[in-house]
Amino acid sequence: MSQRLTINMNNKSIYDIVYEQDFNSLAKELEQFGIQKKKLCIITDSRVKNFYADAVCEALRDYCKEIVVYDFPSGEQSKSLDTVRNIYAYLIQNKFERKDMLLALGGGVVGDTTGFVAATYLRGIDFVQIPTTLLAQVDSSIGGKTGVDFDQYKNMVGAFYMPRLVYMNVSTLKTLDDRQYYSGMGEVLKHGLIKSAKFYEWIIDNMYEIHERNLDTLEDMVYKSCTCKKLVVEKDPLEKGERALLNFGHTIGHAIEKAKHFELMHGECVALGCIAAAYISWKRELLSKDEYYEIRDMFVPFNLPISIEGIDPEEIYALTTSDKKMEGEQIKFILLKKVGKAMIDTTVTKEEILAGINEIYFTDEDWDS
Repeated sequence: MSQRLTINMNNKSIYDIVYEQDFNSLAKELEQFGIQKKKLCIITDSRVKNFYADAVCEALRDYCKEIVVYDFPSGEQSKSLDTVRNIYAYLIQNKFERKDMLLALGGGVVGDTTGFVAATYLRGIDFVQIPTTLLAQVDSSIGGKTGVDFDQYKNMVGAFYMPRLVYMNVSTLKTLDDRQYYSGMGEVLKHGLIKSAKFYEWIIDNMYEIHERNLDTLEDMVYKSCTCKKLVVEKDPLEKGERALLNFGHTIGHAIEKAKHFELMHGECVALGCIAAAYISWKRELLSKDEYYEIRDMFVPFNLPISIEGIDPEEIYALTTSDKKMEGEQIKFILLKKVGKAMIDTTVTKEEILAGINEIYFTDEDWDS
C-alpha cells in the first residue's frame, strides 16, 4: 500500500514516516541524505539482529560507502549509560564522523538508546528509526524523545533529538511473539482513548484482522495510531504542555513497571495505568459508569491485563511521586473527559490515586469473594 506521514514543527517539515511491508524502498528513501558518501552503522539488539540485520544490510550495501552492525543484549537492562558508552567506543574505533549515519533497528530500547547516542556523539550525528515492534512503531520511534534509564529511574537521562526518517516495515510485526505484539496494543488503544473516538471504534471493528496480523490492516492501524501522536507532538515538540496527554496511563503504569522489576511489558503496564486513570475519571464524574467499564473491558480482547497481583498500593503511589512528570509537588495526571478527549490535571490527590491503584489490585480476598 505504501503510505507516508510528515512531521511538521514551526511550519517546517522535520521528517517523514514511511509505511511499507518490506525493506525494498529503504535505500531509495535514504539516498536523499547522500548515503553513497556515508558510513552507516546499524545499531540493534541480539534478538533483532538475527531476524533483520542481514536484510537491511543487503538492502543498503550497494548504496552506501560502508555498512557495519553493532548489537547489544536485548532487554530493558541494556537501556543504560553503560550501553551508550560501549556504542561510543565502537563508533570511535570504527572512525565514524559527524557526516555519517546511525540506523536504529529494533524496538523501543534500541530506538531510544540509538537516538541518545546520535544526539550526543560528536555533538550530533544523523540517525534513522527502523522500528520492528508494534510498541516502537506506534510510539517510541515518533516525536524525537531519546534516552536511557538511570538506575531504577526510567528514561531519566535523555534528549529531544529528531530522526531524519522513520521507516516502518510492518511485516516485522509478524515475527513478534504474542505477548510482545499485544503489548503494543496498549499504546494503540491509548492513542484512540486520548485523541480519536473514531480510531478507537476502528480498532474494535477490525479486531479480527488485528488478531490475524493482516498486513494491510496493520499498516492502516500503525498509520492511524501515528496520526494521533503526530497531532500532539507537532503542537508541543518539547513536552511543555499538551504533549503530556500522551502520558495517559503512564504515571501509574511506569510505577508498576518499576515495582515489578520490569517483569511486565510496557504496554501491559500502560493498560493497567489507563484503567486506573479511567476509574479516577469516572469517580470525578467525567466518565459515566458504563463508559468506564467499556474502556476497562476493551483491553481484555487484546490480551492485556485489567488487574494485577503482588503489588503494594502505597509503594506504587510512592513511585508515582518520583516520576519525571511531576510539576513541582503535584503529579501531572492525565484524565479522560470521554473516549477521544483527554485532559491534564494537577489536582489529583493521593487518595484518588490510591483508589485507582486499588481498583486494579487483585488481592487474596478477591479470590475468596
